[in-house]
Amino acid sequence: MINPYPSASGWVADFIIAVMIGVAIFAVEWRDLLGAVVGMAAVSLFASILFYFLQAPDVAMTEAAIGAALSGAVFIFALKRTVRYETEEEEKPGWWLRW
Repeated sequence: MINPYPSASGWVADFIIAVMIGVAIFAVEWRDLLGAVVGMAAVSLFASILFYFLQAPDVAMTEAAIGAALSGAVFIFALKRTVRYETEEEEKPGWWLRW
């Protein structure tokens, strides 16, 4: 079988993809917006690591700089400029804890 990830063993890339999927689900389900922004930045950071494994270092650097750093900073800046008004009812746990 041909390894689709030339510079990484198959299980490392599969592990990174699994972590990306897990963090993306948590980023969508988190009620805390700052935690969701951090999750979004983590998904982008893991994507840049995967791009590096796919032998695309220019894309990896761009994804890390723009996707993780700049987008995360813009979202955090926007969150700091808004007013948070959540009630206790809105702070229920996500779907993975309600099962």
